[in-house]
Amino acid sequence: MQFKHPELLYALFLLLIPIIVHLFQLRKFQKVAFTNVAFLKEATLQTRKSSQIKKWLILCTRLLLLAAIVFAFAQPFTSKSDAFKTKKETVIYLDNSFSLQAKGNQGALLKRAIQDIISNVSESENISLLTNDNTYKNTTIKAIKNDLLQLGYSSNKLTSQAALLKSNTIFSKQKNTLRHLVFISDFQQDAANFNPKVDSLTNLHLVKLQPISTSNVTIDSVYISKKTATAIELKVLLKNSGSAIESLPVSLFSNDNLIAKTSVAIEGDAETIFSLPVNEVINGKIIIDDSNLQFDNSLFFNINNGTKANVLSINAVNDSFLKRIYTENEFNYTATIENQLNYNIIDQQHLIILNELQTIPNALVSALKQFTKQSGILIIIPSKNINKQSYNQLLANHSSNFNNLLLTEKRITTINYAHPLYNNDVFEKQVSNFQYPKVTSFYGVSSNGTNVLQFEDGKPFLYQNKNVYIFTAALNNENSNFINSPLIVPTLYNIGKHSLKTPNLYYTIGQENTFDVDTQLQQDDILSLVNNGINIIPRQQYFNNKVVVSTSKDPSIANTYTIKNKNENIKNISYNYNRDESNLTYRNLSPSKNITVSDSIIEIFNTLKSDTKINALWKWFVIFALALLIIEMGILKYFK
Repeated sequence: MQFKHPELLYALFLLLIPIIVHLFQLRKFQKVAFTNVAFLKEATLQTRKSSQIKKWLILCTRLLLLAAIVFAFAQPFTSKSDAFKTKKETVIYLDNSFSLQAKGNQGALLKRAIQDIISNVSESENISLLTNDNTYKNTTIKAIKNDLLQLGYSSNKLTSQAALLKSNTIFSKQKNTLRHLVFISDFQQDAANFNPKVDSLTNLHLVKLQPISTSNVTIDSVYISKKTATAIELKVLLKNSGSAIESLPVSLFSNDNLIAKTSVAIEGDAETIFSLPVNEVINGKIIIDDSNLQFDNSLFFNINNGTKANVLSINAVNDSFLKRIYTENEFNYTATIENQLNYNIIDQQHLIILNELQTIPNALVSALKQFTKQSGILIIIPSKNINKQSYNQLLANHSSNFNNLLLTEKRITTINYAHPLYNNDVFEKQVSNFQYPKVTSFYGVSSNGTNVLQFEDGKPFLYQNKNVYIFTAALNNENSNFINSPLIVPTLYNIGKHSLKTPNLYYTIGQENTFDVDTQLQQDDILSLVNNGINIIPRQQYFNNKVVVSTSKDPSIANTYTIKNKNENIKNISYNYNRDESNLTYRNLSPSKNITVSDSIIEIFNTLKSDTKINALWKWFVIFALALLIIEMGILKYFK
């Protein structure tokens, strides 16, 4: 039992007053002569004994009456916690990620959780509630009820550990505050560890929402597996985490028009192939029919008209190997010799190659410095007899410079497989034994760049510094056999492709995505992504001949968007939800000190109510005091 006003209990010392009065209350009896002395003695004894019993009864009732009144004013109550002395805070985290689309015993997990929260939290109770997207701080269920009823699924998936850390930041910094964190999620397994730790003033209540089935079929990915002069083969990969399915329909749409349909048998993984025409814009959508999770039943992709990167080669030697790599169907290749260079076309290029120039004129140095500042990519292939001063003047802004020519034969033995030029399935596996290309002379360099290809002693043959790729040796046949090596094609081809990052088939929402848009903007022009009333202005950076667009969380809805400049449609781009939540595997949770685990929201909130329920007892003490008063009056009137 606890007291709202415990200081009033000092009034119990007043109980000493009736005790003292009782002990010192002395009554003198007057003697009266009577003939029968024996009878008189018996009557006197009986009178004294009855009087003493009556006095003790009255004393007890008055002591209890006074004590009951004191207790009533102190307002006693019972509770599982010190409710009046400790301030309480309640924070609710509601996971609204796509995995909560799974069906429970009473419908979709998220929708059932929302109903349970609304039904079991008092409308006037002050709480804080957060989801993966929004935070409602110091509010009430009544104030946010409509927002909860309209709450949708979020593509912004938080790991359980990140959600826990975010939830803890909602609590105030006040001391001696009892905190309740109600963490509602399905606790899907993810890469991050989940190690909840709470202090003595924080109670963590984990509510694990469990689906009735963990079976799910998802469209995992789509890519172009083969391309011919007349057709494109589009391969679709499917994954099934449940029982085998004999026939799963797979439909292909373009601009909402069904253009192909097939069915596949799937047990674990499966794939199917669609054939599409070449040189035709496809705003595609692939759909399957699966009754569990819905977000991964469709996948958007987009095939635009091909955009060619502009490549300019400034030659002092034969460029036939470059012509074989930068072919007309993928690149706009232009070749010129140094003394016939038209400087006006430099700003129009995406990639410029200096092919074994002996000297780089000052005018070209200035033009190339401006070109690289505008995000253009430069490849430098030195000759065997360079003017080091002119080369180093160009490389000064890239923390590099050429040293002396070393007349030593070296083999090119090390490939940086982690480099972006080689990490996109260029090699099926890392090769440790092949016919190494070699050089008979090369330049020593000083650089802070990233090595792409290295000699056997670790010195760089090709290195990158920002958007400049620098060879340290001449590539002509007299000095090297590199142009006859299989390495030269993926190396130079991918540099060309990176000079203009055309949009992929699709991008994943929530990841850092970057692509180039080949367009020229006027002053104050800006690109936007538009679809069905959604208008998003992404991060963008304008250069002379392209715009670099970067997206992450936005757009947040999977679809195909049109890249627009005012009323001009430039091209389309597709976004899809991350497929990580398609795998319905969950964490095992175990309770510990100050951490409870339940599968019922109702049970958790009933526990919180019982923990904080106040049973006021002062009314009972008032009733007890009135009863004692009546008992005392009865003793005084009827006790003889």
